Amino acid sequence: MEGPYPKIDVHAHYLPSVYRDYYLKYGPEVPDGMPAWPEWNVDAHLRMNDDLNITKSYLSLSSPGVHLVPGDDKLACEISRQVNIAGSNIKKAHPDRFGLFVTLPLPDVECSLEELAYAFDHLDADGVGLLTNTDGYYLGDARYEPLWAELDRRRAVIFVHPTTGCILSSTSGNPNSVHTPAAPLTQYPNPIFEFFFDTTRAIINLFYTGTIARYPNIRYIVPHAGAALPPLIERFATSRSLAQVDESVSPDFVKERLRQQFSFDLAGFPFPDQLHGLMRFVDKDQILYGSDYPFTNTSAAQRLAAITEEYVPEIFTTEEERRMVYSQNAEKLFQG
Repeated sequence: MEGPYPKIDVHAHYLPSVYRDYYLKYGPEVPDGMPAWPEWNVDAHLRMNDDLNITKSYLSLSSPGVHLVPGDDKLACEISRQVNIAGSNIKKAHPDRFGLFVTLPLPDVECSLEELAYAFDHLDADGVGLLTNTDGYYLGDARYEPLWAELDRRRAVIFVHPTTGCILSSTSGNPNSVHTPAAPLTQYPNPIFEFFFDTTRAIINLFYTGTIARYPNIRYIVPHAGAALPPLIERFATSRSLAQVDESVSPDFVKERLRQQFSFDLAGFPFPDQLHGLMRFVDKDQILYGSDYPFTNTSAAQRLAAITEEYVPEIFTTEEERRMVYSQNAEKLFQG
């Protein structure tokens, strides 16, 4: 099928062979409770794009990222470099069809800063893909402050992607950190709903820690139409007195920053219901198209694209607004 409007896909993943090799050696059998890894290659991705009239996809690595062995920062750094080079090579081979969000080996801040510089200065990165947490260290953690400062200096676009929630703690008398996955209903794959909760947790933490207030030049893409964030905005923004959080947090500040620094993609099932709640807080020029391919396979991506095209006119009522959500908003974001 071919949609009526050309699309730019900001939520698209890649699984290069180098990453699969590392994962098979070091990772769990399947990621995040999913039944299996999807198949992926460049040619298949291009065919899917042609079917859906997607002119360009911005590639990112999905969960569980590169920190496959808890505590092994050296391995994560090695994987990051190899995966980012693979992504850059794909972009170089198809510069009009693919962009790249590079991966950083958090929670190792020193190596992440090195990889960030290499990616932007040598790999022509379009932005950075960050997981909501790595082994229990959530976005906004104080140890990440030097990284946020550099991302702000570079006016970076950050694509935030969910992963399985994780609790970071230390056992009594033991200084070593213990990382415990926090997905109580293990009979269900975590992406179905746990990913939404971890996205929301990470964004709230960015506000509570003052990261959003201190670094206004960073632009964020939040997936899945804001996940579970919209109905909680008033609650978390008015609860400052209950916890020691950044003094700037208030409903007005949060809503202002959401409009100034954030965009939201349509990956998943935002229609017919979810997107209406988000649009109470953001403007039409903040919405971006996303397919979530290949974790959403070709047939599912086609069905979701058809649903999107059916319901988009309910909110984006003019042809110009529909062109905005499918491509023009993304073009504006990446142009500066």
